[in-house]
Amino acid sequence: MIFAVIVVVATIVSAFAAHFLLGDPGYVVIEFRGYLIEMSVPVLVGLAALLVFAAWLVRRLIQAPRRLGQAAGRYRAGRAGQKLTRGMIEVAEGNFARGEKLLARSASTSDAPLFNYLQAARAAHLQGQDARRDDWLRLAYEQTPEASNAVLLTQAELQLDRRQDEQALATLRRLDANSRNHGYALALLGRLYYRLEDWDSLQQLLPRVSKHGRVDQATIDKWAIRVHRHNLDQAKDGDAVIAEWKRIPKRLKAEVPLLESYYLGLMRTGLSEKAEKELAAALKSEWRGPLVRLFGMVEGPDSTKQLKRAEGWLARHPDDADLLLAAARLCLRNELWGKARSYLETVISLRPTPEAYQVYGRLLNRLGDTDAAAEAYRSGLGMVADEPLAAIPHLSPDGE
Repeated sequence: MIFAVIVVVATIVSAFAAHFLLGDPGYVVIEFRGYLIEMSVPVLVGLAALLVFAAWLVRRLIQAPRRLGQAAGRYRAGRAGQKLTRGMIEVAEGNFARGEKLLARSASTSDAPLFNYLQAARAAHLQGQDARRDDWLRLAYEQTPEASNAVLLTQAELQLDRRQDEQALATLRRLDANSRNHGYALALLGRLYYRLEDWDSLQQLLPRVSKHGRVDQATIDKWAIRVHRHNLDQAKDGDAVIAEWKRIPKRLKAEVPLLESYYLGLMRTGLSEKAEKELAAALKSEWRGPLVRLFGMVEGPDSTKQLKRAEGWLARHPDDADLLLAAARLCLRNELWGKARSYLETVISLRPTPEAYQVYGRLLNRLGDTDAAAEAYRSGLGMVADEPLAAIPHLSPDGE
């Protein structure tokens, strides 16, 4: 449009100029170092126009190689972009082998070969070609060394997906050495420690994850709970159990898994009286089934008084299976076999569990009813086995 306007304007101006110049062409004389040049004005204008055109043509010829190179580069980049897009589409549609080829072919002419190689590595990974995957990642690193973190993170993600835990651990530790407190790397490292059940390493990592890691609070709490449970379970004496409990953040102390490990730790290290008192206080504050179950397991100094407390709770919670099981255990400690059997049969009618069947079988064995005991054990095991189990023969009266 602009070119057309210029042509029209130039035509009009030329017409007016020709009209005046033809009427009086004028006369130009140029003297230079003894030379005398004479010409009309139209000839001078024509020569000037030719000179300008020649200068423009020379300039274009000088710029032509560079412009051709730029045009070729744009063409190659466009083709590479098309292949990249097609490769991504193929991978998204599940054609991993074809997608990998397209991504690899376009890498050499791509403005961002790193992306091509990373996506080709993912395509190879999805085909189960781990060696080829690692080759693409190596090329990605060689092409763009400054993107080493991106390459290592991709490698770690793919290794974790394949459950190559040792290799992933080495990759993430290398990344941690290169870039301390990298948020996403810390998150992956925490996930790996949790999977490996490396609670000591996870405990050391948790403060850094809490400060720098890209991990939600619920996950951090889950990891912290598991670490503290491990520490409580491994505590060698009562002082160690209590010291670990004091280290637990207040917001986590109401979590049932931690409470269970704490009270079991007290029982295991000979602090059953403390466990009984704290369990009773905790249940008075909030009624929780797992803690009720533990109350029946703790061996307090006065089992009769403990049973009376449990039966007092039964007046308010008559159909609580956890409380009935706890009362049955306390009856066994007090050698009240008939009452224990009644409680256990009620538990099994309300909510049969392998644990209830195990206690019931032990009681029946002690009462000398070995056939019924074997059936109880079989029923309990059948609840956790894939197939029904045959009756268990030859049980001695003491249940061993």
